[in-house]
Amino acid sequence: MTRITHVELLQVDLPPPVARSDAIQSFATQETPMVRIRCDDGGEGTGYSYTIGTGGSSVMALLRDHLAPQLIGRDPARIEQIWHDLLFSTHATSVGATTSLALAAIDTALWDWRCRRDGQPLWLAAGGAQQSVPMYSTEGGWLHLSRTELVQATLAAKQAGFHGAKIKVGKLHLADDIDRLYAVREAVGNHFALMVDANQCFTSAEAIRRASHYEGLGLSWFEEPLPADDLSGHVRLAAATHLPIAVGESLYSAGQFADYLRQGACSIVQADVARVGGITPWLKVAHLAEACNVPICPHFLMELHVSLCAAVPNAPWVEYIPQLDAITHSRVAFADGHAVPSALPGLGIDWDWAAIDRRATARATVS
Repeated sequence: MTRITHVELLQVDLPPPVARSDAIQSFATQETPMVRIRCDDGGEGTGYSYTIGTGGSSVMALLRDHLAPQLIGRDPARIEQIWHDLLFSTHATSVGATTSLALAAIDTALWDWRCRRDGQPLWLAAGGAQQSVPMYSTEGGWLHLSRTELVQATLAAKQAGFHGAKIKVGKLHLADDIDRLYAVREAVGNHFALMVDANQCFTSAEAIRRASHYEGLGLSWFEEPLPADDLSGHVRLAAATHLPIAVGESLYSAGQFADYLRQGACSIVQADVARVGGITPWLKVAHLAEACNVPICPHFLMELHVSLCAAVPNAPWVEYIPQLDAITHSRVAFADGHAVPSALPGLGIDWDWAAIDRRATARATVS
């Protein structure tokens, strides 16, 4: 039986390639905690998660002081057992973002090890439902952009082959949101998908009011209209509008997704593999949604989500936001408007270890 003998922990801080802002925050730095496991048979696996600028040191401390030591001597093939054992050991801090991000860094490393051992790419090992997935771009839809810049960026996305684009909403005045959205819709036409994202900035009443004005735009969904813990508000909103309501990037367990699905509070789930705690729980959420005849359109992390979306049958979109270009040799393959998962064994990410070594801001080893 194979045993884990060594765990290396690193944090790499990555500035985004373009300025990113939404209704509640700006995204200046991506903290990237990384876990690299090594085993007594010579096999290894690398996983990671992320923050948008705060909390990385807390994730690293949880990994270093509590979670990574529990991996030593474990059989890396027992992924489900390890995930549950680690979750139980963090009972006092679960469910929540810091714990989920730490669990995800470990869980993705274990899946990488398994796929490399078996000579399989992640998308096939996790299900193999689709060979490619349509891709939409968020990178030109940020809230700080002027109407002209927004139109130009969305047209550029269409010309680049994307099938859709996400636009941030949440301007102080509804009229400004509407002006920007109609300008984009007129420029790109009716056959190009548009999504809007409020990043949890509205009250229930305001979201219902704005949704009624967004309805004439042919939108694919209205994302994170309310704070994620306002389940009853999402129920009221979903009942008041025909716009599909999308939630999930700020939910941290399969149980939270189940609550939304049971109460009809959303039409689309957007589980983020890092924030939900890794590939193991992400697949549970995806199949839970499938059983409810609901699509999963994950948030961010395109380098991982391209493979996970291809693994399941109910993932109609991958979100384009480049995240790891500065520390990888690989890029997400893009053809005819579709993201194509890597055929390489493992997560499909070719890490640039020299760049990672140069950029590392924190390190630890456990053995």
